[in-house]
Amino acid sequence: MQLSDHLTDHFRLQEAQKRALKKLGVESVRDLLYHFPSRYDNIADIKHISDLLKDDRAVVYGEVQGLKTRKAWKSRRPIAEGFIEDGTGRIKLIWFNQPYLAKMIPEGAPVKLAGKVTGEEGKLYIANPEVEQVGTLPINAHESLFTHSKDDQEDVGDTLYPVYPESRGVTSKWFYHAIVKLYKEGILDEVHDPIPEEILGRYNLPTLKTALIWMHTPKDQKKALSARKRFAFEEVFFIQLARQQERKAYEEKDSFKIDVDEKDIASFTERFPFEPTKAQMKAINAVLKDFKNKHAMARLLEGDVGSGKTAVAASTVYAVTTTQPKGQDFGNLQTAYMVPTEILARQHFESFIEYFHHLPINIGLITGSGAKKFPSKVDPTKATDISRGQLLKWVENGEIPILIGTHALIQKTVKFKNLAYIIIDEQHRFGTAQRQKLARKDNIAPHLLSMTATPIPRTLALTIYGDLDLTLLDEMPVGRKPIITEIVTPGKRDETYKSIRKEIEAGRQAYVICPRIDEPDPTKEQALYAKSVKEEAKRLKKEVFPEYEIEILHSKMTPKAKEETMQKFSDGEINILVATSVVEVGVNVPNATVIVLEGAERFGLAQLHQLRGRVLRSNHQAYCYVFTDSKGKTTLDRLKALKTAKSGFELAEHDLSLRGSGELAGGRQWGMSDVGMEAMKNIRMVEAARKEAMDLTEKDPRLSKYSELKVLMESKKEKLHFE
Repeated sequence: MQLSDHLTDHFRLQEAQKRALKKLGVESVRDLLYHFPSRYDNIADIKHISDLLKDDRAVVYGEVQGLKTRKAWKSRRPIAEGFIEDGTGRIKLIWFNQPYLAKMIPEGAPVKLAGKVTGEEGKLYIANPEVEQVGTLPINAHESLFTHSKDDQEDVGDTLYPVYPESRGVTSKWFYHAIVKLYKEGILDEVHDPIPEEILGRYNLPTLKTALIWMHTPKDQKKALSARKRFAFEEVFFIQLARQQERKAYEEKDSFKIDVDEKDIASFTERFPFEPTKAQMKAINAVLKDFKNKHAMARLLEGDVGSGKTAVAASTVYAVTTTQPKGQDFGNLQTAYMVPTEILARQHFESFIEYFHHLPINIGLITGSGAKKFPSKVDPTKATDISRGQLLKWVENGEIPILIGTHALIQKTVKFKNLAYIIIDEQHRFGTAQRQKLARKDNIAPHLLSMTATPIPRTLALTIYGDLDLTLLDEMPVGRKPIITEIVTPGKRDETYKSIRKEIEAGRQAYVICPRIDEPDPTKEQALYAKSVKEEAKRLKKEVFPEYEIEILHSKMTPKAKEETMQKFSDGEINILVATSVVEVGVNVPNATVIVLEGAERFGLAQLHQLRGRVLRSNHQAYCYVFTDSKGKTTLDRLKALKTAKSGFELAEHDLSLRGSGELAGGRQWGMSDVGMEAMKNIRMVEAARKEAMDLTEKDPRLSKYSELKVLMESKKEKLHFE
């Protein structure tokens, strides 16, 4: 048996099982070994129904029978009721105010219930139990819950059994027995630990063989936790190793040495219509210091919406643009500034005109819609439309030192003469491959500054952007008033709408953000109700703001329609824009001072904070109304953190501790496993993995002494996508 063998070589699989395993990404023996349990249930907590007593808090496994709904005789409140059987007896189940449960759980479905036993002797029942369909009863459940063979007892260990991510056709029970079969056939002899022994020893981590055994068949929670820590460390270590190698390769290339007089930079920043913050000056100086090195800069600038990243970018672009190519006493080094949307590209183009209009510098704009150049020959105070071909010609011969654009910047037709600096706004919207397309072909690497307003916890930033130095903008420009944030429960809606109307009457504009585009299908039992863009826009126009212009914006619209709608909103033709979170990036409308976040409990705190930042674009007082239908204390306490946290970074850390790493900033989009994302809660583990990866790369950049480590790292790299 080999790790690369297909499962069909060793297991008889039905078609339904093949489909389910493919859906879960489990096709080879290696995949099966690395399909880890999501949790472990403890048999010690489980009770037979026949042993239940009044006031017991019990976990019960069994099959559900006779579920139905009715209304209470006096209060008329809806009730769902039925029975659960486990082979030793049966007990009644009652859920108050949850009639839908009777339709959601099929007759005879195996379930896990947790709840308190109440009632009177002879008439016991479990009230409002938590219910979870399990697909199958526990691994050791045969005729009844605890009757199993001696072999099974040895397999299961003490009292833990693993619960795996399942799909229709394969259950936790199937996974468990399949893993045991692999172990019995000696698959662990084929496993070689890629992590050096000395690293495992330093952090008291189990070897790969031991960790696999403890992961799938742990004797106790301590061993299961130890195995998870090992695999969490391993995943972060591999990512860090890949990132450090990328960084090393980038640093080996020569770059442009840019040495600018600090007085020149000071005279440039003095022209700003605001005083730069200490954080902005610190960021500018960090970039300028990197410019003086022989090797290319690779830096991530992270700052809340409105913290002044564009001003930092402009100051550093000034340093590049006023530097002449090596060996020349004429011309300028060039900058490529890439952003994710056309409207953002146009906004940056206009901002850069403001920053550079006093200098004899040409600025170009290239998007899917066309090309522009500043200044115009006809009117030197304005920009002009030009042909794409003409713009590309001027970029190629070096006449345009600053080119701003969307993905159009990385097309083969765009060629630079002296590209020395790349700025990428909203780093996570571009993949590594896209960034590399901007790099020069002559082995001279341009300096790279990536920027993001997405609040990322330090652990994730250190991991995902491990090849970049990190700079934080943690101050707001002077004069910016903090956004007044209010948590709005259903009873306060009408009062809030009156406040919004006052702002619109004063000439301001508002966003209304909804979690969905369309209404959920009411015929589907498990449809989650949430406000939709289309229906909410109709309701607001009909019932709340009939006198105002209301339009919608969402991801299913064509790029052209989205751009046109945003332009109309930007021009003040729309009073209220009802949108999905598509407005997170690339919107700068200073006149919009109100944002309503509908169904706020369905968004992460960091995302809510970033959406809120859309109205922090001027010195007018801004308002954020966080609408929620939830009355739960946990949800309301979580949302209240929006009022107390000082920055997006603080909220991102708070979100990580509350919601879990799987929810974090779309954590799954990075291609990391759940186990890998667990490490994001542990800064010490991430820093340790980073240190070991850096040390190893320093000693052996090409990993020539660690062939297995190199092979495994390369295979992992293919699965990771840092988009």
